[in-house]
Amino acid sequence: MSQDDLKQAVAQAALDTIRPNMDSDMVIGIGTGSTANRFIDLLGDLRTQFDGAVASSEASAQRLRERGIPVYDLNSVSELRFYVDGADEFNEQRELIKGGGGALTREKIVAAVADQFLCIADQSKRVSLLGAFPLPIEVIPMARSYVAREIVKLEGNPVYRQGVTTDNGNIILDVHNLTINNPIELERQINQITGVVTNGLFAQRPADTMFVGTDQGVETLGHGT
Repeated sequence: MSQDDLKQAVAQAALDTIRPNMDSDMVIGIGTGSTANRFIDLLGDLRTQFDGAVASSEASAQRLRERGIPVYDLNSVSELRFYVDGADEFNEQRELIKGGGGALTREKIVAAVADQFLCIADQSKRVSLLGAFPLPIEVIPMARSYVAREIVKLEGNPVYRQGVTTDNGNIILDVHNLTINNPIELERQINQITGVVTNGLFAQRPADTMFVGTDQGVETLGHGT
C-alpha cells in the first residue's frame, strides 16, 4: 500500500470510531497536516450528522469550511468528545512528537480539552525512541536566543525555522539530536524555560488511541486493544 493509502485507511478508522457516537450537538476537534486533511475530507460527507468542529490551525479551519462544516472557537464549546490528529513520530506508549506544521500549541490545547484523543498515522512514523524527528518548540520571538542557549544545555541543537510565524504570532525552534529517554520529564523541563509557549512532545497527555496504517491493515494501540 502507498503512504496515501495508509493515511486514508487510518482516517477511515477514526471516522468509523466516531460515527456511532454522532449526534446533532457533537463538535469534533480537528488537527493539522496531511493525514488530518484526509479525515476532514471524509468528515465532509457526514456534515449533516453533527454540529461542527474546532480546528487547531487556520489551514484546517479553512478546509473544514470549504466542505461545509461549521468551525467554532474553542471558548464557545463546552465539550469535545473526540480530537483527531496525526503525528510526526509516535512510540508504543502513544507518546508523540507533533508540530512539523507549526500548529503544536493549538493542537495541544484542543487535545487537552477532548475526552478522547484519536491519533492517526502511517507506520513510517513509528519509533522505539522519540527524537529522530526534530522536536518543535514554539517560542516568544524576543526569547529566541535565550531559549536556544537553554536547549543547548539539554544537549539539543536548536535551529530557527526561518520564515515561519505560527498562528499565534510566535516563532519555531526545531531541536535536533535530542535523546528522549523520558518524554514526560523532558516535556515538563522544556516548558519551564521562560519564553517557551509549549513544545511538541505530547507525553503528559498522550493519544488515547493510535490508529496505525500498516501493509497488513490498520493496527490499533490503546483503548481499542
